[in-house]
Parts: sequence; C-alpha cells; structure tokens
Amino acid sequence: MHALERVMQVAVIEASRIVEQGGAIVWLQLALAFFGMVFIAERMFFFHRARVNVSDLMIGLRNHARKRAFAEARHEAARAPGPVARVAHAVLLRPDLPRVDLRDIAQEAGQLEVPRIERNVRAILGVALLTPLLGMLGTILGLVDVFQKMSERGGLAGPNELSGGVFQSLVTTALGLMIAIVMYLFYLYFLGRARRLMHRLERAGIESVNMVCDSRIHDPNEDAPGEGGEGSK
Repeated sequence: MHALERVMQVAVIEASRIVEQGGAIVWLQLALAFFGMVFIAERMFFFHRARVNVSDLMIGLRNHARKRAFAEARHEAARAPGPVARVAHAVLLRPDLPRVDLRDIAQEAGQLEVPRIERNVRAILGVALLTPLLGMLGTILGLVDVFQKMSERGGLAGPNELSGGVFQSLVTTALGLMIAIVMYLFYLYFLGRARRLMHRLERAGIESVNMVCDSRIHDPNEDAPGEGGEGSK
C-alpha cells in the first residue's frame, strides 16, 4: 500500500509539473477535455435509457391493437423509455386516421427525436478537432519563446531556455493528440449508435402504422367510425 501511495504521489507531482511547464495552452486543452467527458457521460446515459427491444415492444403493442385496445397500447408505449416508444405512442394517439396521415405522424415524430439523438455528438467532435489545433498553437508559442530568448542573448541560448521551449511544444502537441484520439473514438461510437437508433425509429414508425391499419381489417365499425370503437371517441 505504501509503495502504491508513493507511486500515485509521484505521478500527481509529475503531472502537475507537466501542466505547469506546458503553459496556458495545456489548461485550455484540459478544460476542453473536461467538457468532452461531460458530453460523453450525458450521451452514455441517454443511449442507455433509449435502449429498448423494438421487437418485444411492437409485439406487445400489436397484441393490444388486434383487440382494438388502443388505450392499453398507448399506456404500454408511454411506460417504455426512449424515442422508439414515443414514435409508436404518437401513432397510437390517432388510430382512426387513414394510413397516409398516420405515416406523416410517424415521420414527424421521428424528426422531432433526431435533435435529441444528435445532441452533444457534434460537440464531442468539436473537442476532438480543437485540442490538436491548440497543441499546434502551443508548439508555435514554445518555439517563438525559444527564438525570442535567443534574440535577447544575441543569437545564443542556454540549454535551459531551449529545453523549456521545446518541452512546452512537445507537451501541448502530445496532450492535444491524446485528447483528440479519445474524443474522436467516442464520436464515432456515438455516431454509430445514433444511426442505429434512427433506423429503429423508422422501423417503429412503419410497424406502428401497419399495426393500426391491420387492426381495422376485422373491425365492423371501420366504415362507420362515428358509431363506436375507441377511434371514434
């Protein structure tokens, strides 16, 4: 335990020394990395809550729709989390409308979910793009500092001045690349999950429309919607 604590203390001291010598650019990179981790945590939580088995959900809703029990179907869709259930719920709210109108409702409900699905994904990409640019800026500033000290000394500079400027250049560049790689990998991961989720939205919308329309085949009140059935209420 004492050896582990000693190693951790050395690592913390070394990290603080690197951050201190890296300059203000390192603090900006760390701030961007912090916001990037916040965005990643938010997206992780969102996609975890949005995870639902579309097949199981649609089977349960279809069983209610076959009985024209749309109130129970709406209740089950409302209880299920995520955008897929919300699209199905939007269609089930108007079971008496024709297929064309139901298809429009499903499409509009899916479009309303797209901003929620894509939220903060571009922000993660922004962090991945900005941190290496800041690293390049830190590299340039470090070299400028070296040349400035050399000019002040008549074209000569000691090893301390040279090592300080080069160290700052290497730290900002390396840190920027490390943050960018991690953030870009998370961006690709969330982009893939977002596309798969939008595909499930389309599937849920199509199946919901078909489910409602199929329930009318054996409905004796289909030609007279004002005489009964839940759709006429």
